[in-house]
Amino acid sequence: MTATVESAPVSAPQPVGHLANEAQGINFWRHDRAFRDLMTRYLAPEVLTHLQPYFDRLGALAGGRLDELARLADRNPPILHPRDKFGRDEDWIEYHLSYREMETVAYQEFGMHAVTHRAGVLDWPDRLPPSVKFALQYLFGQAEFGLLCPVSGSDTSAYIIGRFGSTALQRYLLPRMLSQDPAALWKGAQFMTEKAGGSDVGAIETTAEPVGRNALGLEEWKLFGDKWFCSHTDAEVVMILARPTGAGPGTRGLGLFAMPRWLPDGTRNSYRIARLKDKLGTRSMASGELLLDGATAYLVGDVGRGFAQMIEQVNLCRISHGARAAAMMRRCLNEAMVVARSRSAFGSKIIDKPLLRRQLMKIMVPTEQALSMVTYAAHLMDVGDDATLRLITPLLKFRACRDNIKVAAGALEVRGGNGYIEDFVHARLVRDAQLGTIWEGTSNINALDAVTRAVKKNKGDEAVHAALHALLAASAVPDGLRAELARYLDRALEFAVELAADPDGEAECRTAATGLYNAITAVLLAIEGADFGAAGGDARRLLLSRLVINHRLCASNPLSYQKFDGEDALIDRLLQETAVPLTEAGDLVEGAAR
Repeated sequence: MTATVESAPVSAPQPVGHLANEAQGINFWRHDRAFRDLMTRYLAPEVLTHLQPYFDRLGALAGGRLDELARLADRNPPILHPRDKFGRDEDWIEYHLSYREMETVAYQEFGMHAVTHRAGVLDWPDRLPPSVKFALQYLFGQAEFGLLCPVSGSDTSAYIIGRFGSTALQRYLLPRMLSQDPAALWKGAQFMTEKAGGSDVGAIETTAEPVGRNALGLEEWKLFGDKWFCSHTDAEVVMILARPTGAGPGTRGLGLFAMPRWLPDGTRNSYRIARLKDKLGTRSMASGELLLDGATAYLVGDVGRGFAQMIEQVNLCRISHGARAAAMMRRCLNEAMVVARSRSAFGSKIIDKPLLRRQLMKIMVPTEQALSMVTYAAHLMDVGDDATLRLITPLLKFRACRDNIKVAAGALEVRGGNGYIEDFVHARLVRDAQLGTIWEGTSNINALDAVTRAVKKNKGDEAVHAALHALLAASAVPDGLRAELARYLDRALEFAVELAADPDGEAECRTAATGLYNAITAVLLAIEGADFGAAGGDARRLLLSRLVINHRLCASNPLSYQKFDGEDALIDRLLQETAVPLTEAGDLVEGAAR
C-alpha cells in the first residue's frame, strides 16, 4: 500500500460581504484527502487509476450540479396521482425534473445500482468490488441523501434475487434491474414495515396464497395486506415479506417474494398506493403506503427462509446507511470549515476562537471515524470476511447514524442563524440525518443485534479481535500507542462478551456498542495514519485516533477543569491543510496522551 494520490491543499472560498461562504462549488473528491488516501489503501492500483476520472467527475457534480438539483428536489417533493387522465385506477407518482436528472446521474451515468453485479459499468471489463459502490455513494451522498435509498434498494434487491432466486426469476428480472438504460431499467425496493410490525418483523400480517407456475416458469403467489412505510413506493420490483397460508407465527413463518409493478402482459399489478408520507426529511424521494389486493408476486428462494434471506438485504442496506452518514458528516465538516475560515467575529477569524476549535473537533472526529469504519466494512466485503463484517455492520449503522445527527446540528450552529434558513444546505442535512436512526432498524435494534446476536451467537468479537490485532501488529503505529489501542480494544470486546452473557444486560447494549465502535475506529484511524505516514504521506489520522481515545474512551470528570496543552498543538495541526509527517504525528500523539 502506498499513498500515491496527490493531496494539495484546497483554499476555502472567500466570504461574501460580511457573510461566510459555503462549500458549494468545491470538488468533493479533490478536497477530501482522507478519502483519496483510503482509496489507495483499499483499491487495487489499476482499479483506482481507471476510476479516478469517474471519482473526479462525481466529486465535481456533488459539489455543483447535483447539489443544485438536490435543493430543487427537496423543495418540490413527489406528487401522487391516484388515477390517470382517463379515470382509470392506475396511480402514478409525478417527480420534479430535478429528481429525474439526479436519477440519470446515479443510474445511467455511473450505474451505481449495477456496478458490483455485472461487467462493463464505468467501462471496467469485470464486476467492480463493493468498495467502489460505497465510494460512489459517499461522493453522491454529500449532495443528495434521499435518492440513495432507491439506489441501494435496487442494488440490494438485485443481489438477493441473484443469490436466492430461481434461474427463471433471475432470467426475467436481472437484465431489467441491472440496465443503465432509463427506458428499460426496473428499479428495486424493500418493503417490510406494517402497522403491526415495524422493528418486530415477526408480527407482519400480510398473507400469501400460492397460485402455481406461470408460462415463464415463475412460481406465482397472491399477496394481501397493508404495507405502512414503503420508501421508493413506485419501484418496479419490490422485495416483500408475507406469511404463506398455514405458516406458523414469528419470523420463521415468513416467505420472501419479488413483487413487480408491471405484469408480463403489460398491465398493472393488483396493488394501490394509498398515499404518500409527508416526511420530516428525504423529501425528494417518495415514501408511502401500499394496499395489496391479490397482488402477483414471485417466490424468492426457500418459502420457509424468507426472513433469513431478507436480513442479508437489510445488512447490505445498513452498510449503505453508514456510507450515507459518513457522506453527510463530510459535507457538514466541509461547510463548518468553510465558515470557520471565512467568517470573522470580535476582531479575528472564528477558527482562532478556542471554543469554536473544540466544536470543530466534535464535528471532525466522528466524521473521520465514520469514514474509516465504512471503508473498512466495504473492504471486508471485498475480501469476503463475513465473520468480521457481522459485528462491524450493526456497529457502523448504530453509531455513525447517531453521530450524524449531532454533527449536522453542530455544523448548523457554526454557521449560526443562516444555517437555520432553507437557502443553505444545513436545514436539509439536519432533517435528513434523523432518518438514519430509523431505517433498517432503530439504534436499539442495531445495538441489540451487535451484542446479543453478532457477539453472543456469531462470535463476531473473536473475528474482530483476530483481524484488528493482526492489522495492528503489521502496522507502523508507534509501540506505545499500539499497546494502548490493544488494551482499549480488548476491554471493549470483553465488555460486550460480559454483557451478552448477562440475562439482564439489555439496557447497557448501546453503551457496549458505542464502546466497540470507538475502540475499533481508534485502531483503524491509527493504522491508517501510521501506514500513510510511513509511505511518505499524511499521518494526521494518528492524531484523530488520539482524540478518540482521549474523549470517547477515557473516563472524564464533567465537574473538573481539564486542560491538556498537548491537545492544543495536536488540534492546531488538524486544522491546517498541510500533511503531517509520521515523526511529527508520533510526537503530537505522545504529547497529547492523558
